[in-house]
Amino acid sequence: MTADYNEEMTPRNETFTAPDCDDIDEVAEDEEDGLYEHFAVTVDKGQALLRLDKYLTIRMEHCSRNRIQVAADNGNVLVNGKPTKSSYKVKPFDRIQLVMPYPRRDNEVTAEDIPLEIPYEDADLLIVNKPAGLVVHPGVGNHSGTLVNALMYHLKDDETAQYDNMRAGLVHRIDKNTSGLLVVAKNEEAHARLAKQFFDHSIQRRYVALVWGNFEEDEGTITGNIGRSPKERQNMYVFEDGSQGKHAVTHYKVLKRYGYVTLVECRLETGRTHQIRVHMAWKGHPLFNDERYGGDRILKGTTFAKYRQFVENCFEVCPRQALHARLLGFVHPRTGNDVLFDSELPDDFKALLAKWDGYLASRGELND
Repeated sequence: MTADYNEEMTPRNETFTAPDCDDIDEVAEDEEDGLYEHFAVTVDKGQALLRLDKYLTIRMEHCSRNRIQVAADNGNVLVNGKPTKSSYKVKPFDRIQLVMPYPRRDNEVTAEDIPLEIPYEDADLLIVNKPAGLVVHPGVGNHSGTLVNALMYHLKDDETAQYDNMRAGLVHRIDKNTSGLLVVAKNEEAHARLAKQFFDHSIQRRYVALVWGNFEEDEGTITGNIGRSPKERQNMYVFEDGSQGKHAVTHYKVLKRYGYVTLVECRLETGRTHQIRVHMAWKGHPLFNDERYGGDRILKGTTFAKYRQFVENCFEVCPRQALHARLLGFVHPRTGNDVLFDSELPDDFKALLAKWDGYLASRGELND
């Protein structure tokens, strides 16, 4: 292997905003699409040609070249405003930015004794079965009580865990009110290898959702670019013409038909913010009790009082969108073996389906 031209020349004293290296190490899956600048530098006029990853490794303290390469692979390193691969040779006056889908941390994350269900753990990773209602990582309005706070407590005495701040170990996320499986890396090597699998869309992910309406077909595919809504900035939106947003593909299969609602399994080919929720709503099938995308009201069914009361009771039984991350499969970052994890539906989801099972058995009575 030959060295790059002037590879060992150290960058000069450019002006820059110092980053927290922990902030660069995430795949922007299931996360907000608004980008925040975490690091910026203008290359000095006397700088010789140097690989981008090498350059940033020198500029950013306590940050490995591998982590920078993962960030570049995910489009989070911009040169002159455009996503750039780590092999790019920086030139004088290049403007380099590191952007992430969340703001920089203002405060250190503290460890909190929050109970977690961890069905599997080894020296490289752990699997969390997240309950609905638990925020994944700290942010505006959520500085404590998150999964990250809980992970820091769980791993505080674990000598195999190499991250001081466990947000760096998160490879992906799921929404606050979605339940189900997440994988967390415990060291840099595991994180890089898992992040690459998410980037390559080779991760197996299956969700179970209860949605409004019935489907003509037993299975199908929804394809539509997803980006932030131009009208409601907190919501995501499908851009039919593909002019904006990010490419998103959701495969679905009908598991059970209840008439006015349908139980489906969704397989993610991509991982965009609110992907299943916004894709299903776009196709006229909002998730049951999904407040943000219009599923928290009666969209299908009769006008009879008993039916209205039945649906209200269902909303109370499962007071969140009916979405559960049931299955997660990937190649183990150390052994190279395929691993697969499955999670039962949580109690609120089971209770919701039990009510609809009862509805099928007594449909005539409810319509009176």
